[in-house]
Amino acid sequence: MTGPFRQREQYAKGGIGKWYWDFRDRKTYSYINEEKIILDVGCGEGLTLEKLVKKFPTRQISGLDYSPENVAVCREYQLPARVGNAYSLDFADKSIDCCLFLEVIEHLLDPFKALQEIHRILRRDGLLLLIFPNDFPFKVARLVFLKFKEAFTPSGHVKQWTPGEMARALKDAGFTIIELKCLPFYFWWVSLHCLVVARKK
Repeated sequence: MTGPFRQREQYAKGGIGKWYWDFRDRKTYSYINEEKIILDVGCGEGLTLEKLVKKFPTRQISGLDYSPENVAVCREYQLPARVGNAYSLDFADKSIDCCLFLEVIEHLLDPFKALQEIHRILRRDGLLLLIFPNDFPFKVARLVFLKFKEAFTPSGHVKQWTPGEMARALKDAGFTIIELKCLPFYFWWVSLHCLVVARKK
């Protein structure tokens, strides 16, 4: 999901925003070990997908996004992305080793259905890496760094999740929580994101 701003334009501005995005992605990738078949659900314009392809050149990596415009951007960068729907993933049961679901769930009207679909396509003990934002600290951070347009533009988020709510939703969908980490700080109320590491039961 790109929200109201184009991801690559924001990333290209550099500065602390780029630094933080890279930091967030490095933390996420650190949990990928032996997983060979990796799917980025909601890959947007492919920034994270591009890093995955570079970091794991021998793995089978693909991206999926609801927006044809986002997929077109991915293909401009020769990235393996296609149009798809998180509610109906076009993959066989138990065919994926690792799913990334980064800053997508907060946009969904039926998040549990998407989690069930991810659970379906993951192999037994498959890895789910999920990130969701904390909207209020994001707004404060943007104001502090004088990013007024970003701070006051609607996010398009349907729900503000909390770590506890997300943990319960994942357990209900059939996942075991391995780790739940607030980024970049320990406490949720001052952090920008929550990274949840889970495995399919």
